[in-house]
Amino acid sequence: MHRRRAFIKTAMGLGMSALAVAGAPARRRRKKKRTPMTRTTIKPQRLRKGDTVGLIAPASNTWENEDIHFASDILASLGFRVKRGERLFDRRGYLAGEDRDRAADLNRMFADPEVRGLFALRGGYGSMRILPYLDYDAIAKNPKALVGYSDITALLCAIHRHTGLICFHGPIAAQSFTDYTLAEFKHALMEPLAPRALGAPPPFEAGEGKAERENRVTRLVPGKARGRLAGGSLTLLTALMGTPYEPDFQDRILVLEDVGEKPYRVDRMLTHLWLTGKLDQLAGLVFGKFTDGAPSGGRSLSLEEIFTERARQLGKPAMRGLMFGHVDDQTTLPIGAEAELDADAGTLTLLETAVV
Repeated sequence: MHRRRAFIKTAMGLGMSALAVAGAPARRRRKKKRTPMTRTTIKPQRLRKGDTVGLIAPASNTWENEDIHFASDILASLGFRVKRGERLFDRRGYLAGEDRDRAADLNRMFADPEVRGLFALRGGYGSMRILPYLDYDAIAKNPKALVGYSDITALLCAIHRHTGLICFHGPIAAQSFTDYTLAEFKHALMEPLAPRALGAPPPFEAGEGKAERENRVTRLVPGKARGRLAGGSLTLLTALMGTPYEPDFQDRILVLEDVGEKPYRVDRMLTHLWLTGKLDQLAGLVFGKFTDGAPSGGRSLSLEEIFTERARQLGKPAMRGLMFGHVDDQTTLPIGAEAELDADAGTLTLLETAVV
């Protein structure tokens, strides 16, 4: 009797499960989630004049098509042949077209043997939306330099995490290159040098009654640290936490920048990263430029207070003020490359070339 009841109970359970499945609405098969892992570092080929580079818009688009032509001219001025993404002129609200189309453009550029490097047209918003549609295996098999910053941080972090490919937090195509920006770009991607200083402020002509104000490098926590670079936009980095695309923080030197974020928002994002426990894994911390984020009335902590408090709480070597972020003079940071932070000297030194 006991066995019979058990059999009936099991049969009823199976029957109810079958009915539930039969009555459930049809669902599209979802891709199996990728498990984050730390892979062997891959270096892309250096870029040379005459190379073909891809111009893509993985996030937002420009307001006018003429700005896309301007971006093409900027890349051509660097000596490159420009291949435009098939959907480069697409627009959908604040996005440069549909998610899968933007991802397909990036995937095609990596798979195209003619293309030697990829440049983002601009940032804006939307890079995170295409992360599930990227072909990371194909990217790892066809390593190429990917360059961009701001919202492009999502791509830099995700691609490096899932392939090991060094990516470049550097200028977008739709901007003019200052002499400083051009020199830093060339030293990273075209005429690689190592060891070399990353993001040191441009020369300042001192004189009577004059001192550097805009580009001061300040020590937050003394000491030296060595590790691979990680990071980019604080907003995008925070948004990636808890996803399969968050970067590896273990023994990394974290570089952070942002634009248009008021002090309390910067405080909230840094506190969020701290509460996850990820900041405790770092070797060191470098804050770049946080621009256009002045508080609007009322009492506020300053960015100096926020950065100092969080850095001292961590007790890891930390400094502030290097030339990366939403500024005209900006360095090109190779995300995933080995570097040394010397907070006492106010320097971040690249220890290896990031391209071959």
